[in-house]
Amino acid sequence: MTAFRHLHADGIFVMPNPWDVGSATILASLGFPALATTSWGHAAGLGRKDQEVTFDELVEHAAAIVAAVDVPLNVDAEYCFSAETTGIGPVVRRLASTGAAGLSIEDFNPFTRAIDPVEVAVARVAAAADAAHDEDMVLTARAENLLYGAGDLDDTIMRLAAYRDAGADVVYAPGLVDLAQITTVVAEVGVPVNVLTLPGGPSIPELATAGVRRVSTGGALAGAAYAELRRMAADLQAAAEAARRQ
Repeated sequence: MTAFRHLHADGIFVMPNPWDVGSATILASLGFPALATTSWGHAAGLGRKDQEVTFDELVEHAAAIVAAVDVPLNVDAEYCFSAETTGIGPVVRRLASTGAAGLSIEDFNPFTRAIDPVEVAVARVAAAADAAHDEDMVLTARAENLLYGAGDLDDTIMRLAAYRDAGADVVYAPGLVDLAQITTVVAEVGVPVNVLTLPGGPSIPELATAGVRRVSTGGALAGAAYAELRRMAADLQAAAEAARRQ
């Protein structure tokens, strides 16, 4: 069993999302047992919007972080950079070549700008699972419907259960913030569940009580860093303007 897979065996752990090598080394030095890339944070670091990073850039990014830290890395692979199911295996294998311990696949289709029909999404998860398990990687399948207002809790549970049956090791529905709903999801799907920390959401002890196995931060840390940069820069600019007026 790989170290990353073992982390999901019981209990709860926090897997924060660095956006570059510097933030990854800081988080690893603080003792977090695993890290994950963030598509939003990576794109922001390149001066772009989410989903504007190329696959080659993601591979380079993942490889650099893996080389810099000694904890497992999970890669946010978005839609696996392929409109066709047959293209998913090669994507997974190339990410495995970076030394990453896991990856996620989501059901929001950037080509159609919509959530995939569940049968399409299941086929894609199955393809990713086949390749990931061949490489001894942990596969996380994401249901994005709550983020895009494209379904309710029942739809989320149905999708996550279907992704579990297609071979996903971990399931994840960004947007879940109600503790009762999270508890229901954990009970219904029966495999490790990742929850994204969000303002107003449950605390980590509460998530542990609900049976959540993994907690991630998404783009929140990158967003906080850039917000602080903006605030400090604005203060500097204001001070410079005041000095010029004297």
